[in-house]
Amino acid sequence: MLVKQGYDLYFYRDDRRSIEMDFFVRDSDSLIPVEVKASDSSTPSLNTLITKDDYRDIKFGIRLAAKNIGFNGRFYTIPYFMTFMLKRFLREKKDKTRA
Repeated sequence: MLVKQGYDLYFYRDDRRSIEMDFFVRDSDSLIPVEVKASDSSTPSLNTLITKDDYRDIKFGIRLAAKNIGFNGRFYTIPYFMTFMLKRFLREKKDKTRA
């Protein structure tokens, strides 16, 4: 779905820090980690990428899951069925932060 929206997708793994991320998308302002969760488990890799100073390009993340829409101050949760709207969401979010 993300490839159809024109995103180049990248997988990331850092075995030294036990970080693994399903995808990254980039806009002109930041690098955005996208984690796809099959269960309701925690998201330590996503939290690490957002909170560590080593990753300054990352300002927030996105979790795709079988959950309701939400934001916990670090990452947005988006239901799987709304993945097709991700590009629009990111574009509108960027427009709002510039206004």
